[in-house]
Amino acid sequence: MTQPSQQPQSTHTSIQYSNGHIEPRENRYDAMHYHRTGNSGLKLPQVSLGLWHNFGDAAALDRMEELIYTAFDNGITHIDAANNYGPSNGSAERNLGHILGLGLGHYRDELVISTKAGYRMWNGPYGDGGSRKYMLASLDQSLERLGLDYVDIFYHHRMDPETPLEETMGALDTAVKSGKALYAGLSNYDGATMARAAGILDELHCPFIINQNRYSIFDRTIEHNGLKETASMLGKGIITFSPLAQGLLTDRYLHGIPADSRIARDGRFLKSSAITDDTVHRISELNAIASDRGQSLAEMALAWILKDGLVTSVLIGASKPSQILDDIGALKNTSFSDEELQRIDRISAAAETH
Repeated sequence: MTQPSQQPQSTHTSIQYSNGHIEPRENRYDAMHYHRTGNSGLKLPQVSLGLWHNFGDAAALDRMEELIYTAFDNGITHIDAANNYGPSNGSAERNLGHILGLGLGHYRDELVISTKAGYRMWNGPYGDGGSRKYMLASLDQSLERLGLDYVDIFYHHRMDPETPLEETMGALDTAVKSGKALYAGLSNYDGATMARAAGILDELHCPFIINQNRYSIFDRTIEHNGLKETASMLGKGIITFSPLAQGLLTDRYLHGIPADSRIARDGRFLKSSAITDDTVHRISELNAIASDRGQSLAEMALAWILKDGLVTSVLIGASKPSQILDDIGALKNTSFSDEELQRIDRISAAAETH
């Protein structure tokens, strides 16, 4: 693991345009930790930028640029997309491709860019799932939107019980051996299915290195379905998304629903019905633990995911550059006392029963 020599910067970004290129800070890597992805040689920053939200057609291009440049200027080298991220489908990839073309692409060899295929993208029987036809067609479309010859990681986005696992893994192998992806990944798989897939990919000598799954203090699914333990045992990395439980694990909802919150703006992924008195009480308890640690609740929630070294990187989403800098602040303290972990586990277990 590469250790940082200083803490994250307090400014957004110093990136400027010059002769058609952007100019990031020379010391941008000093503020970030980098971990090997499982047993592979690829290192990922402990905090990565996900494009699931805020990079679709409704987002302003200058704001998307500012978010991506702020991330890169502070050592976040990994940008994660998927074919269906938007809205509309494909728009996040297309917008990232545009930003790469504006100047960020000059630093392509310093970036890890990933995408995925698995959910519905077009009409008819070949527009989703895990078939070779869908997977390889989707990758070609993703590369066209991104304006790239290859992605660093290509994921199958979800388990598909209608397609033989051997076929889907064979498609990932073809993607890598064709030079259109450097590594293979799996997303939203459980531990048992991932282990079967890993065996197939190992026989194919395909570099499967990483799993992407939802994980937070409030969502322990990868602990319950064997994914976290099995990935560690097999030497595969884990990158997690929704670390803040769509905003619940922040101080945003301690005093009601703000007008500019995700619930008020959208409500697709987090509904107002989730903000019960019991939920607010548990968030308040966690906020108190974070305050005692000298962290915000969001910082503690991210630090908690990284606490045991089994998670390679945590994906963050952001609508403001300041949120990225705040999230990087979680790296200042990822150690927890036994008492803190027990208190957090008690609050989490109680939340899962409601």
